[in-house]
Amino acid sequence: MQKKPYVLGLDMGGTNSVLGVVDARGHVLARTSIKTQAFPDINDYVNALYIEAEKIIEPLGGFEQVRGIGAGVPNGNYYTGMIEGAMNLPWQSIPFAQIMSDRFGLPCKITNDANAAAMGEMTYGAAKGMKNFIMITLGTGVGSGFVANGEMIYGHDGFAGEFGHVIVERGGRECGCGRKGCWEAYSSATALIRMTAEKLAECEAQGRKTAMADMVAKKGRVTGRTAFDAMRAGDEAAREVVDIYIYYLACGITNLVNILRPEVLSIGGGISGEGQALIDALLSFVRAKSRSAMAQLP
Repeated sequence: MQKKPYVLGLDMGGTNSVLGVVDARGHVLARTSIKTQAFPDINDYVNALYIEAEKIIEPLGGFEQVRGIGAGVPNGNYYTGMIEGAMNLPWQSIPFAQIMSDRFGLPCKITNDANAAAMGEMTYGAAKGMKNFIMITLGTGVGSGFVANGEMIYGHDGFAGEFGHVIVERGGRECGCGRKGCWEAYSSATALIRMTAEKLAECEAQGRKTAMADMVAKKGRVTGRTAFDAMRAGDEAAREVVDIYIYYLACGITNLVNILRPEVLSIGGGISGEGQALIDALLSFVRAKSRSAMAQLP
């Protein structure tokens, strides 16, 4: 029997969930998205995914052409199919893989979202052909996935690799996990937005002009791009925000490089859209602070 040509891939973020139709070569043929936080009930969320999936799969032959679903979700347990204790989601301790399978009528496998990103890099991306690498995702939170000797590291319970909840600042900012000073509280997109908003308030109180204020007034809100865009326009207050953000991000990356010595460390998530400017700033710090020859940062 001929294999069905497509799979559905789900990237569940704390803010947005992106669903795509993918072929055997890793090409994304169609995609759609919904707001993750718009559905307090998990069944409403999955039903919304199903409705959107119908729209993008129908032109490709319908669900009859789909072999299964692979989902990267925060705190997704590869072993059990459960979402367990995800800080940035409205649902806790739910059998997500089973709920998806029941609604779609397809087999579903889940893993941590950063692990899923690492698998993608290992199969189709920057780490193709490599056996030891790290994937970091910078979004609502900070995710991380580790591959050693060509195998994803899950640990005995499926939750290995949560480097976002390693302390980088003693007694620092409170994280969604309840601890203080976690890397996630300083290096996620959420953290960058908070730092930007705090700098804006500080500038306003001091009567200090900043291009960030004009950008926020035009956009209607602070985003993860505000400080970077204003910095590129020559704004000094924005540069102060970016410098602090880069410092903490680079500290965590340097720790990872020193611990695991990867062939490649790949960065994904919304902040990675800053591209070479972000990479150059990180490389300068990590090369100076890591213990030996630096891993590549694609």
